[in-house]
Amino acid sequence: MKYKVALFLAVAALLCGTAAYAHHSFAATYNSKAQIKVEGKLVQFVFRNPHSFVYIEAPDQAGAMQRWAVEWSGAAALGSQGVTQTTLKAGDQVTVTGRPSRTPGEFRVQMLTLKRQSDGLQWGGRAGEVVD
Repeated sequence: MKYKVALFLAVAALLCGTAAYAHHSFAATYNSKAQIKVEGKLVQFVFRNPHSFVYIEAPDQAGAMQRWAVEWSGAAALGSQGVTQTTLKAGDQVTVTGRPSRTPGEFRVQMLTLKRQSDGLQWGGRAGEVVD
């Protein structure tokens, strides 16, 4: 009996540890004291849980074109805010503000706001529109 309890506790600890490891800390990944603006062409929108991603082709500070990975909320949270997998399409011109990666040379951003130029669609200005 003790063996079964010990085995159960070991498996439970392993599973909990795996789940905790899978959810990264935004503070460890992104610089919360800095904010940047990325303007360019959306090349891919990955609508999924736990976090969606928007990929944008836009210039870096030196003017060289880069592919930026912009981390957004999960599909469930975005869905409750009216964003679906068809809201954004490749080719959309967008402006994103967000927190830059802490890793130098990495073109990764945690989204704060998004605006699509063609129709003025905006995200990030209303209550509850935050990445968590």
